[in-house]
Amino acid sequence: MDELAVDLARFQFAFTVSFHIIFPAFTIGLASYLAVLEGLFLKTGQHKYIELYQYWIKIFAISFGMGVVSGIVMSYQFGTNWSVFSDKTGPVLGPLMGYEVFTAFFLEAGFLGVMLFGMNRVGKKLHFLATAIVAFGTLFSAFWILSVNSWMQTPAGYAVNELGQFVPEDWWEVVFNPSFPYRLVHMVLAAYLTTAFVVGGVGAYHLLRSQNNHLARTMFSMAMWMAAIVTPIQVVVGDLHGLNTLEHQPAKIAAMEGHYETQQGAPLILFGLPNEENKTIDYKIAIPHLGSVILKHEWNGEVTGLDAFPDDEHPPVSIVFWSFRLMVVIGFLMLAVGLTSLWLRRKKELYYQSWFHRCCVAMAPAGFIAIISGWVTTEVGRQPFTVYGLLRTADSISPVDAAAVSVSLAAFVIVYFTVFGAGFFYLLRLMRKSPTKYEKELKGGSSTITTTTHLNP
Repeated sequence: MDELAVDLARFQFAFTVSFHIIFPAFTIGLASYLAVLEGLFLKTGQHKYIELYQYWIKIFAISFGMGVVSGIVMSYQFGTNWSVFSDKTGPVLGPLMGYEVFTAFFLEAGFLGVMLFGMNRVGKKLHFLATAIVAFGTLFSAFWILSVNSWMQTPAGYAVNELGQFVPEDWWEVVFNPSFPYRLVHMVLAAYLTTAFVVGGVGAYHLLRSQNNHLARTMFSMAMWMAAIVTPIQVVVGDLHGLNTLEHQPAKIAAMEGHYETQQGAPLILFGLPNEENKTIDYKIAIPHLGSVILKHEWNGEVTGLDAFPDDEHPPVSIVFWSFRLMVVIGFLMLAVGLTSLWLRRKKELYYQSWFHRCCVAMAPAGFIAIISGWVTTEVGRQPFTVYGLLRTADSISPVDAAAVSVSLAAFVIVYFTVFGAGFFYLLRLMRKSPTKYEKELKGGSSTITTTTHLNP
């Protein structure tokens, strides 16, 4: 198989996934946030929560639509560029992806219309139920998709038939494969943090314009609580996920940590320049023994390096090494923001420190960057396999030539940047609009939620 065709097909899938993944990550968190807002409105009767609901539901609807459209393209690539992979793994992965459509997506699609357009057409409790079901549907969708991807990372519960296909032997082991619980929790928390920092960034932006904007204060306060509470949990979950990866994909961990050689008392390499030709980390800054402490919980614990694996099974170290560090740096920046918000809240200055608000505006896209970095770490770290240890990427591609893939790749790049660029621009316009201005529109009767029977608690 033409290596250039393989690289182009991989890049094409990576490009489309990178665009797609940010939308489900955002809508998973935003759907839950909308459910919380409507639930608080029903519980307290405070109109600020339903006003924020209406502010964010437009953004949710557009993001949800863009996520659906961007995701459809990937399913076609399984047939056009990765038909051998589809044939080999179809008996296992096909049903799982079908379950995602028949359960999670049907829940989302079935109740999305009620959520978006039924505010004045159904009762308050029924509308809240629709919002909650859509939120649950997004989580359920993540459940199935993460199960599919986790099986590719840590395959279990399968057999190989006479045609060389993977077939299920134990569906429980297939779905709940060894890495799935860790990856599911890690991804869901990442989605919540992504949404929290977008909401917090928007709230901070409007606080910079007016510190008395009470709706901006509410959304900013809620976002900072999420950052302060969830980020430390994510750090712990990330560590557990790393230990699970060490057990089942040690070569990936070796690439992430920059360990070319197996050693006892391995250092924690903070920064450096991977030299894949000489198999060293040049100009490295490291803390002695800390790598062994983190990975083995022992001062002189032995950490497996890439020298324990054949050269043709090494992942691209440079990409994995840097993407992992970018994800970690962003994670600790999020932690710093959350802890700072607690300090300012205690001093009763959360809404008055412009420098902190500017930091939160700058951190608004941080969750998206972290998610893409984490995805790159996970997927590139799995190379050279599509199904870890069992099916190589070079053996998974369709019989296509590089020219055909390059043409479709160029078309994707042009269309995606045009269509989704316009979508991003419109989302930013919606976010720039002050929620207090929207509140005035509601009171003036220009919105669909001004019906007093719904607004009155």
